[in-house]
Amino acid sequence: MNIDNPLQRLIISSGEPAGIGPDLIVKLFQLEKDLGHLTVLIDPDLLQQRAQQLNVDIGNPVIVDKPSEAVYQHTKNPCIMPVKLKAPVVAGELNTANAPYLLEMLDKAVHACLNREFDAMVTGPLQKSVINDAGIPFSGHTEYLARACGDAFPVMLLTCPGLRVALVTTHLPLREVPDAITAERLQRVITIVDDEMRTRFGLAQPHIVICGLNPHAGEDGHLGKEEQNIIEPVVRQLQDKGIHLTGPLPADTAFRSEIRDAADVYIAMYHDQGLPVLKTLGFGEAVNVTLGLPIIRTSVDHGTALALAGTGEANCDSLLAAIEMAELMALHKADDILLSHA
Repeated sequence: MNIDNPLQRLIISSGEPAGIGPDLIVKLFQLEKDLGHLTVLIDPDLLQQRAQQLNVDIGNPVIVDKPSEAVYQHTKNPCIMPVKLKAPVVAGELNTANAPYLLEMLDKAVHACLNREFDAMVTGPLQKSVINDAGIPFSGHTEYLARACGDAFPVMLLTCPGLRVALVTTHLPLREVPDAITAERLQRVITIVDDEMRTRFGLAQPHIVICGLNPHAGEDGHLGKEEQNIIEPVVRQLQDKGIHLTGPLPADTAFRSEIRDAADVYIAMYHDQGLPVLKTLGFGEAVNVTLGLPIIRTSVDHGTALALAGTGEANCDSLLAAIEMAELMALHKADDILLSHA
């Protein structure tokens, strides 16, 4: 990592204060890496409290009040941008009083990225229930960030070494999935995935594999009509426009190794169609990426792990993978901008 490269300046929201988010930030201070290009949103008192609980000396982190004050070249550790807690925190114990703290971190990160003060944001794990229990409607990071970015059309992508899976639908009950898969939605998802594989992942001609919705991809209409009526026509239409698509394939065989080796990214119709495969292959190394936003956002692939908070047992591999992915996406985006103006 090159801390002098302005294209790698990332802002991190530390997530649920009672979970392992603060533990992961403490672990960043223990790494023998140059991380001065990172700025973390967290209450400094919480950071020191969790460091003491973990018996770790993090010294005196550089505190900045706004992005322009971040002195990346003067520290090997992350800078801290303070966000004050609304109530004291006990590791492992949720408190609805701190729900506004979580949203304040997200708002600050989005605002800074939209203003181009940072090149990407990385989000730590949060617990949706604590926000909803505080009386604030919240369906998830992805949807919240989409609204904060002017009602963008978000596409959830999870990636691990050797596999990328994007989703047409995300957190829906299974009985609602077929009605949500419209030709318009599928076309938008495929178009966004193709575009961002090119501009943010550096793939000149991405090969996208489409999963069918029904068993055996509908088996010529005998097991469902969605493939014939929606998925196949959209695939043909976009193939005619030059997008490299394969499918729809039956999901039970679509992830065989010979198909994975030839694919750059899969598009699954619903959450539990593609993600069990990805999380089996790469749990702990997977990264959640939100496509379709005007900013770059990556996230860890795990939850708040309340039982591990303050124990020292939390693993920061997924956070490091999310940081690395955000850096690479920012660099590819910058290269694409430079080429478009050449």
